[in-house]
Amino acid sequence: MLRRSLFTLAVIPFVQPALATPRVRAVNNAGGVALRGHDPVAWFTEGRPRRGQAAFQADHAGVAWHFASAANLARFEADPAAFAPAFGGYCAFGVARGYKVDIDPEAWHIEAGVLYLNYDRGVQRQWRRDIPGHIARAAANWPRLAEA
Repeated sequence: MLRRSLFTLAVIPFVQPALATPRVRAVNNAGGVALRGHDPVAWFTEGRPRRGQAAFQADHAGVAWHFASAANLARFEADPAAFAPAFGGYCAFGVARGYKVDIDPEAWHIEAGVLYLNYDRGVQRQWRRDIPGHIARAAANWPRLAEA
């Protein structure tokens, strides 16, 4: 019994980081902060991107998320899935094409209550030509990309 307990204690430190790593990769988090520090709730409540502040921070999916206000932080903590962007905040068009790429916070769209971000406004114009088709392709690609 003691041998098994010592083995378990020796293995746990190595298992935990391996379990956390895919979650971190699944969120666009340069510098350890999701969405380049933009508040995901603001796109819904203000209709525009807004930088968050480290003073209003939540940890979700293995990374820090910043918010513009305590109210937005509370909204997110109450229901992260309602505000976290699709495909971990990577460019939705890029995910539809099979790769992860960064975003421009100004290139965004809410479709059926879900926030989609794009690389830039030019890519966003391409995205808008077939939103349902791009969402379907991105959803098919995402499980593989989330782990990469």
